[in-house]
Amino acid sequence: MNFEQIKSILKNKTVGIAGCGGLGSNCAVALARVGIGKLIVCDFDVIEESNLNRQYFFFNQIGQKKAPALKENIIRINPDAIVEAHDIKLNEDNIPLMFDGCDIIVEAFDRGEMKKMIIETVLSKMPGIPLVSGIGLAGWGNSNAIQMNQSGNLYICGDGISEAGEENPPLAPRVGIASNMQANTVLEILLGKNK
Repeated sequence: MNFEQIKSILKNKTVGIAGCGGLGSNCAVALARVGIGKLIVCDFDVIEESNLNRQYFFFNQIGQKKAPALKENIIRINPDAIVEAHDIKLNEDNIPLMFDGCDIIVEAFDRGEMKKMIIETVLSKMPGIPLVSGIGLAGWGNSNAIQMNQSGNLYICGDGISEAGEENPPLAPRVGIASNMQANTVLEILLGKNK
C-alpha cells in the first residue's frame, strides 16, 4: 500500500485524543502527518514552560489553552486536517458525548486515576471502540521495554511500570516513543498490520 492509498483510507477516519500533553500532542501530530481525516482533541489545561520538554508546543504558546493551541499547530502541519478542539475536563459523563463517532480513542492523561476512569468508561459505555492507552513511559533509557499489549479493544503502549514522579520525570525521548507507538497502533487498527 503506497502513501496515497494510505491517505485515501485515513481521510475518512476520526480519532479522539483524550489529553493534549506529552502523549496526546505528539500522537495527534503523528496522526495528522499521515492524513487522519478528523481529530477530536480534548484538554482543559494551560501550556506551561515545564511542558516544553516533551509536548508539541512552542515557547510563544505558554499560557494558552492546550487543545486550541494543538489545533493551531496541527493545521500548520496539515492544513487539510479537520481538528475539533474542546477546552474541557473529561469525565464519565462527557467522554461518550465528546468522542461519539470516533473510530478509535487515544488515552493520553497524566494521572493514574484519570487513566483508570477513561478505560472503565470506554470499555463499559463504548464497548465497540478501540482504546489506545499509554502507561509506563517516565524516565529515560530501556527503550526496548516500551511495548504494545492488547486485551480485547484495549491497547496499552508503554512499559506498564515506569510511573512519573519527582525523581522519575516524563522526558521527551520515552514520551515520544510511547506516543508514536500509540499512533502506530492506531494505524495498525485502521489499516491492518503490515504484511
